[in-house]
Amino acid sequence: MKIIAVSTSDQKGVPKKNISAGRLIEDFGVEGDAHGGPWHRQVSLLALESIKKMQDLGLKVHPGSFAENITTEGIGLPGLPLGTRLRLGPQALVEVTQIGKVCHDRCAIYRLAGDCVMPREGIFVRVLQGGPVKPGDVITVLEREKDDE
Repeated sequence: MKIIAVSTSDQKGVPKKNISAGRLIEDFGVEGDAHGGPWHRQVSLLALESIKKMQDLGLKVHPGSFAENITTEGIGLPGLPLGTRLRLGPQALVEVTQIGKVCHDRCAIYRLAGDCVMPREGIFVRVLQGGPVKPGDVITVLEREKDDE
């Protein structure tokens, strides 16, 4: 399980540009990204496997096309329970806060690609501990934080 791409944009609703490395900031998201802020969808993740499904349909899409911050490989993102914690790279720690999303209007991504897998297969996390992230970094799935009983 690893990071394939890290992507950012300075506005919402548009494809993101791949960057060589990024930094996750605690309780914000990816440094310099328009979606950052103190809310539950600080960082978006989408699997390369989902992007490849769209490529197989003939769409010219790549990591970042669906406005995801982090493109992953080898992990079934939509199957992760809410509250699952992931170690991204050597230091960053995130927690799954939402699986998929409702798209109320067809954004630029949908208009360019003709479809969007993000609402069905993307996930969102909040940053519990910041740190550097880059393509090739390992993703580790950790246990969910247990509620006190």
